[in-house]
Amino acid sequence: MTRLDHAFSEQVTDPVAWDRLLHAMIGRMTGGISPTALQLAFFDWAGHLALNPGRQGALQEKALRKALRLAAYSGHCLADDEQTRCIEPLPDDQRFEAPAWGNWPFSFIHQAFLLQQQWWHVATTGVPGVNPHHEEVVNFTVRQMLDMVSPSNFLPTNPEVLERTVNERGANLLRGGSNWLEDVQRELAGRPQASDEDYQVGRDLAVTPGKVVHRNALMELIQYEPTTDTVHPEPVLIVPAWIMKYYILDLQPGRSLIEYLVGQGHTVFVVSWKNPGPEDRGMGMADYRRLGVNDPLDAVNHIVPDQKVHGVGYCLGGTLLTLAAAAMARDGDDRLATLSLLATQTDFTEPGELDLFIDESQVSFLEDVMWARGYLGRDRMAGAFHLLRSQDLVWSRMIRHYLMGERDSTFDLMAWNADATRLPYRMHSEYLRSLFLHNDLVEGRYDIGGQPVSVADIDIPIFSVATQKDHIAPWHSVYKITRLARTDVTFLLTRGGHNAGIVSEPGHPRRHYQIRHFKPLEPTYPAERFERETPQQEGSWWPAWQDWLAQRSGQAVAPPRLGAPSQGYAPDVEAPGEYVLMP
Repeated sequence: MTRLDHAFSEQVTDPVAWDRLLHAMIGRMTGGISPTALQLAFFDWAGHLALNPGRQGALQEKALRKALRLAAYSGHCLADDEQTRCIEPLPDDQRFEAPAWGNWPFSFIHQAFLLQQQWWHVATTGVPGVNPHHEEVVNFTVRQMLDMVSPSNFLPTNPEVLERTVNERGANLLRGGSNWLEDVQRELAGRPQASDEDYQVGRDLAVTPGKVVHRNALMELIQYEPTTDTVHPEPVLIVPAWIMKYYILDLQPGRSLIEYLVGQGHTVFVVSWKNPGPEDRGMGMADYRRLGVNDPLDAVNHIVPDQKVHGVGYCLGGTLLTLAAAAMARDGDDRLATLSLLATQTDFTEPGELDLFIDESQVSFLEDVMWARGYLGRDRMAGAFHLLRSQDLVWSRMIRHYLMGERDSTFDLMAWNADATRLPYRMHSEYLRSLFLHNDLVEGRYDIGGQPVSVADIDIPIFSVATQKDHIAPWHSVYKITRLARTDVTFLLTRGGHNAGIVSEPGHPRRHYQIRHFKPLEPTYPAERFERETPQQEGSWWPAWQDWLAQRSGQAVAPPRLGAPSQGYAPDVEAPGEYVLMP
C-alpha cells in the first residue's frame, strides 16, 4: 500500500471526517446555515413562550384587535369612505409606496400583511428568559419567511405588476422569463450577470496608473505613479479587507480614493489580495499579517527609505493592520507615522447583523463546510450579505427582473460588488473564533509572537471613519476605538453605508459628516452624545482626512522612483496587476 493510499484509508475511516462531509452536504442545501443553530433558537423561544400563558393571552388579544381593525378598514374601503390605514410600513420599507396599493382589494391585502408582520415581531421579541442571541435569530428568520410571502412578490397580488402586464399585454413577463433563463445559464456557467460585464477591471475600473513592485503568495503590492511635482515624504500603505477586491478604493476616475490621494501629493501603495483556492486552505491569520502587512511594509521601507509610513486599513484589513500596529508598538517598532481605519471594528461585542450568523454551533458548522472545499466560496459569503438586506437585494430585484421585465442599470460599485472573493479555511475559522466569537483582542488574549497585544499599546495618531448605515461594521461599534486607544483619536461619522459611505468623493450629492478629536485618556464621551452635539459639515469626508494626513506629514519632496530594483523590488506588470484578475 502506498503512502497516499494509507492516508486515504485513514481519512475515510475517520468518523470525524464522515461527520464533516455530512455537514458539508447539508451546508450546500442550507447556504451554510447550521440547522442545529436554528433549532436551538426556536426551541428556546417556543419553550419559554409555552411557559408564559399570560404572554400567550396578550398575543391572542393583540391578534383579535388587529383583525377587528382590519375588518373595519375593509368596510370603509368597500364603501369608498376616506379611511386612515391600519398600519404604516416601516421607514425603509418601500414595497407598498405606489398609489395602486391603496385600491381595493390590494389595500386589504397589504394591510393584512403588515399587521401580521407586526404581530410576529411582537411575538418573537421580549419573551422572558429567551437568550438574546436566540431572540435575534428567531426574529430574523421569521422576518425572512414573511418577506418570502409578501404580496409584492406575486403577480396576482401586486397591482404594479398587474398594471404593467395589462399595458404591455404580457410582454414584461416574456422579458422576465428570458431574464430568468439568462441568469440561470450564467449562474451554472459561473459567469457574472450581464449588467456586470459593462465594467472591466483595468479598462473601466482600477485604472489609476501604477505598477506591481512586489509579490508574494498572498498579495501583490502596487505603487502608483505620482501626478504632482512634489509629494509628502511619508508614503501611504493601504490594506483592504481580504474579503474584497482592492479596487473598491480605485473605481472609475473621479470616484477613486487612490486617485484622489495621489492627486493630493501622496505616494500611495496598496495591497491587492490573491483570490485563494484549495491549495491555500492552511493559510491563517498569522500568515495574512506576515505576508499582507509586515512584508509589504518592509517593501515600502526599501522603496521609500528613512521615512515613516501612513498605515490605512479598510474593514477587516483595518483590523488586521491594528493587530500589526499593536504588535509593532509593543516591540518598539516605530515605522508607522499614523493609523487610519475605515469602517473598521476592533471591539466585536456588537458586530452588527452579522452576529446572527456567529455562535458556536454556526461557526463549527461553517468550519466543516469550508473543510470540504478548503475555502469559503464567494456564493456563501454573498448569500449571507444578501439575507441581511433581502428586501432590496433579493425580492425587489426578482420583481424588477422577472415580473416587470426590467434590468438594473449597472454602475461601478455594483460591478465591484459582484466580483467577490474566497476565504481560506484556516484563516476564516481563526478570525471568526478569535475576533467575532471570543473578542480576543479587547479581552487581552490575542497572541502575536507568544505575547498578547493590546490596542492601548498603539501610540501613534489614529483617524477612524464610520458610516451611519453600516450593517457590517455598525458605527457605534467602530466608535469604541475612542475608548480603547490611549492616543490621539480623530473620529469621523459620515453618511452612507459600509461601502457607499467610504466611496464618497468630493462633489458627491447629499453627503455630510461629523468629526471630533479625542485626547489621550479623555473622559468617556458616549456615542449618542457625539451624534447629538457634534456639528454636521456638508460635503465629502475625503478632504478632512487628507488635511489630517498632511498635518502629520513633513515638507514636500521630489517623488520617489517606482520600486527599488537594487533591493529586489523591480516594477513588474502594470496596475491593477494579476491577482485582482484571478477568478
